[in-house]
Amino acid sequence: MLELSFNDPEKLVKVTHALSTRSRVDILRLLNSKNLNIMEIAETLKLPVSTVASNIKVLEAAELINTELLPASRGAMKVCSRNYDDIHIALNLRNTMPKGVMHVYEVDMPIGHYSDCEVHPTCGMANAEGYIIKEDEPASFYHPKHVNAQIIWLRKGYLEYLLPMDIPAGARIQSLELSMEMCSEAPNYDSNWPSNISVWVNEVEIGMWTSPGDFGDRRGKLNPNWWYDWATQYGFLKTWRVDHEKTTLDMEKISDVTLSDLRISESPKLRLRIGIKPDAVHQGGLNLFGRQFGDHEQNIMMQVKYTMDPEEEDV
Repeated sequence: MLELSFNDPEKLVKVTHALSTRSRVDILRLLNSKNLNIMEIAETLKLPVSTVASNIKVLEAAELINTELLPASRGAMKVCSRNYDDIHIALNLRNTMPKGVMHVYEVDMPIGHYSDCEVHPTCGMANAEGYIIKEDEPASFYHPKHVNAQIIWLRKGYLEYLLPMDIPAGARIQSLELSMEMCSEAPNYDSNWPSNISVWVNEVEIGMWTSPGDFGDRRGKLNPNWWYDWATQYGFLKTWRVDHEKTTLDMEKISDVTLSDLRISESPKLRLRIGIKPDAVHQGGLNLFGRQFGDHEQNIMMQVKYTMDPEEEDV
């Protein structure tokens, strides 16, 4: 997620300018589910290629998209991909921030460091060197080598993680944010393969995301050379945020679950579960990506924002 405020006015102006025309917004919308070259964008939007190329330059200057020159049948083509799923603009920091200094506590959890799981085929895991376990053998998920996983897939079940909550006594937690790259799990890959992926915190379901498919139309930006072209390639970076009023997914409300429902101040650890409910309408499985697979160079990220009473702040 891109965070913008008056603290960086030049960046704020660049991004808002890039979003100021319908054609550029339409381009970002097209890049929501897959990467496209300039000719494909122009054809879809029924715009001149020169107009699209000009707009792409503006979006690229604002760092809202990435472009890459790839070989084509005649010369090269510029392929465009979107950088961010969400943009948050804070225009009134004084009134929106809680009183006191805002502290941020972060945990970077490798996807292979799960503490519990329930897995059904198709299932497996791999890292930058190769497969870690034999495919479609759920018992192998308990092998110690699982900690090295950089991509994990399963058709049914869940993965559970214990994340430390090393936050000072007396801290007033303002929000909990969890982000990870994920998609559905289909045979090989299938862009039209929906899956209802749920996230639980301390055994409370905070929300569900319906992944539209398992994506393999092009290689993931970070995938190692040995990874097969016909396999899952990348997912979407999704961000759940819980505060005192609601839970959002990519800044849109998805449930009424609040921080008080999660009781995260009562324990030195947080229990995170990611999986498919047995009664889910779309049981399309789960792919979870680590730093070395997919499009986003990150593991599971937890961010907790909190304030302290002024007298308890460190001097």
